Amino acid sequence: MKKIIMVILAVVAVISADFSRSSAFAVEEKPAISKVIAFYFHGSFRCPTCRKLEAYSKETISTNFKYEIDSGKLEFKEVNTEEKGNEHFVDEYQLYTKTLILSLVKDGKEVKWKNLDKIWELVGNKKKYADYVTNAVSDLLKEAQ
Repeated sequence: MKKIIMVILAVVAVISADFSRSSAFAVEEKPAISKVIAFYFHGSFRCPTCRKLEAYSKETISTNFKYEIDSGKLEFKEVNTEEKGNEHFVDEYQLYTKTLILSLVKDGKEVKWKNLDKIWELVGNKKKYADYVTNAVSDLLKEAQ
């Protein structure tokens, strides 16, 4: 009888040890989910230059970052700050004109943002504009890794 009890205890000990090492019972640490959101902010009145700023931004991002957009690491959002519910962006990003803001989001919380305010200076040169936006987006995407 003692041998049977010893065998049962040994089996229970082995099974318990296997369960404690099993991934089904282990707590897995999830990697941080991070992404970059490119916001183009504008008002209700949109002049030709303002529309060009948005078009250049959207084109640059969609052309140069197709993989990142498809994978969800990068989003482009156009936002009218004069529409109800969007007023908070003016204070949060200290907006005073139409602009492109890059926002780094980790685990659902914004941790950093950058105003690409030089787009106004560069709108007359599409290549320089695209280079400026591409470099800024690339830099922030590196931080999202």
